[in-house]
Amino acid sequence: MAQKSENFEIDTGIAEIIHEPDGSMLLLVNGVPSSHIVPGEPERLDFEYMRWIAAAIEETRGWERPRLTHLGGAGCSLPSYFAHVWPHSRNTVVEWDMDLAQLAREKFDIPRAPLVKIRVGDAREVTDGFVEASRDVIIRDVFESATTPRSLTTLPFFQQCLHSLSPNGLYVANCGSHGDLKEAREELAGMAEVFPHLAVIADPPMLKGRRYGNIILIGSRAEIRETPELTRRLLGGGVPAHFKGDSWARDMAASATPREDAPAG
Repeated sequence: MAQKSENFEIDTGIAEIIHEPDGSMLLLVNGVPSSHIVPGEPERLDFEYMRWIAAAIEETRGWERPRLTHLGGAGCSLPSYFAHVWPHSRNTVVEWDMDLAQLAREKFDIPRAPLVKIRVGDAREVTDGFVEASRDVIIRDVFESATTPRSLTTLPFFQQCLHSLSPNGLYVANCGSHGDLKEAREELAGMAEVFPHLAVIADPPMLKGRRYGNIILIGSRAEIRETPELTRRLLGGGVPAHFKGDSWARDMAASATPREDAPAG
């Protein structure tokens, strides 16, 4: 069966939905793969980095009714996943592109509020309005092409995230970094000044700085432990990943300088 493709104009450019022969759908935003959706199977995450994020959040904390905030929505694969895993969770998605948010609601069978609520807005501006201890997990997965906006990588941003997290809460970021790991090092440098505990998840070639790819950065007030089940899940995928703890993350951050917000005006 040949692939079917649909194109849609959105606020930030063009969204393309590719219908795969197995019934799944791949969402591309301006040519960049953003989400993979399997109708009727929200528990299936085909992007490796999303599986790493899910494993870290599920296996390092004993959640029952977590409040999750997703900065960056696209096809809402992770919000739909967590709504399935935790039927009593509350997932709030912050998506800049209104047309994309509406398209996702129309095409991808996303659970309705209060399980998954989509809020249209700028991720940094919305984050700056978070009140103290108002959420348990913040997942940052925001990109403009292959780069996360600088305003979501700075020391003040991390401080506001920590302020808004519960005592056991987790900040989890999908960082796209090049072979020198400059982006990841600079983000970790800022996180190291804010979060008492850090962790990193990525595949070995990425951790050794051999290519561009995804590296998961985690911060919390509470210790982030690698459990046997977390290790099993990270090693069990098509791209095995490793967990690196606080001392490794801080060593990685030591050679970088935290990013600050751009001057006003």
